Amino acid sequence: MSSLSRTPTPQDLSITPRDRRFGRDDRQGRWWMNGDPIASVFHTALSVTFPKGEAMFIEAVKAHRDGVPEKLAREIRAFTQQEVIHSREHVVFNRKAAEAGYDLSELEADVDNVMELIKTRPPIVNLMATIALEHYTAMMAAIMLKDSAMYDGAEPEWAALWKWHAIEEIEHKGVAYDTWLHATRDWSRWRRWKAKSLMMVAITARFWPKRIRGMKALLQQDGLTGWRVSARIWWFMLGYPGILRKSFVRRSRPSWQRPRPDAAARHPREGGRPEGPLSPSPRRRLRGGSVPKLDGCGEVPYLLARGTGDRPCHRSGPRPSSCSSNCNSPDASRCSNSDAARRHSSPRGRPGGSWL
Repeated sequence: MSSLSRTPTPQDLSITPRDRRFGRDDRQGRWWMNGDPIASVFHTALSVTFPKGEAMFIEAVKAHRDGVPEKLAREIRAFTQQEVIHSREHVVFNRKAAEAGYDLSELEADVDNVMELIKTRPPIVNLMATIALEHYTAMMAAIMLKDSAMYDGAEPEWAALWKWHAIEEIEHKGVAYDTWLHATRDWSRWRRWKAKSLMMVAITARFWPKRIRGMKALLQQDGLTGWRVSARIWWFMLGYPGILRKSFVRRSRPSWQRPRPDAAARHPREGGRPEGPLSPSPRRRLRGGSVPKLDGCGEVPYLLARGTGDRPCHRSGPRPSSCSSNCNSPDASRCSNSDAARRHSSPRGRPGGSWL
């Protein structure tokens, strides 16, 4: 591994494709994020980019896989499998958004224009764009998982999809970067730094304005326009949850945070892993391993430290006897789990509520 990486990809990291399927029989509310139109359209505008965008990531990485070490070759194969599954599930998510009444054609046309541009660029440029975009998706994934209140009141099936996607984005966040290090192994340190820095600036200048324009286009279809709506968008980006603000204070390359030395002493049962879900406090950090819940039925993915920082792996806790197999159903009566019932009973669960 190049000395460019102060915290290289852990040798014992295992990237595991999880072939999950979401929402085939569910409807999606237009404001599925607890009746919040801003948070809902942020996710929808982002999701529109995933099916074709992640296909581009796969091609960019595969174009430079010749001669990589065997460990990286295995990671590229797992990365490819994960991204294919992500694309498939976001095709479903986007179709459900369209069925809810959104016209996504404007956002999809913008993605198509970017894909046409990509065809004219050298493969190494597309790989650099991939590492920049994968870096952003990994940062957003960490922000989404660290904030235990992010998906409170959201429709459970779609909240589960985004948490599952976030976990796997963190898991494979170093693959494109490690592939780029291999592809540029003959470059000088200065040339590498300059290339990735310029690409990060270029991606930043386009990525966030496009997401905001996409949000405004969807909100306009809901009849929400004007300066108050723009102010709410910027509060979402810079205030709370502050996805844009928090993205800018992170590192410019993938890093694998190590647990604090006292983690094992504080949580002696499993070498530093706390037991139970994330703290209700949105300020709690994922240090040494925290436990985001995918749903109310005991399906719990752990972000374990075990010496590898934000290393994801999947485990399932015991399913509570009080929770039926249909807990993710939008029908709250099918699930006796109190947390899920509270999510269903939110007074802001559909458009028309007061939110300004």
